[in-house]
Amino acid sequence: MNVQRYLIQRTFPAGALDGVTPEVKKTVNANNGSLGVTWEHSYVNAEKTRTFCVYTGPSESAVREAAARNGLPVDSVTEIPVTLLPK
Repeated sequence: MNVQRYLIQRTFPAGALDGVTPEVKKTVNANNGSLGVTWEHSYVNAEKTRTFCVYTGPSESAVREAAARNGLPVDSVTEIPVTLLPK
C-alpha cells in the first residue's frame, strides 16, 4: 500500500479541544486505523481553536473519511510529498 503524508487544517469552537482525553485519542486512532490512516502529530494555536495536523494514509479520501467517522472538522487537506530540512 502506498502511504502519503497530509497536513489537515481544522477550526474548532472555543473550549472544544479541552475534551481531547486519552479515551478520545484511543477512539480516534482506532477509527483512523480501520482506514489505514495514522495521526502523526498536531500543532495547536494559542487560542486552541485551530489545529494543523500531520497524518499519513493511503489517500486524501481516506483521511477525509477518518475525520468524518471521528466527527472532526476539515478546513483543508494538503498532500505533503516533500520534506525540506534546515541542514
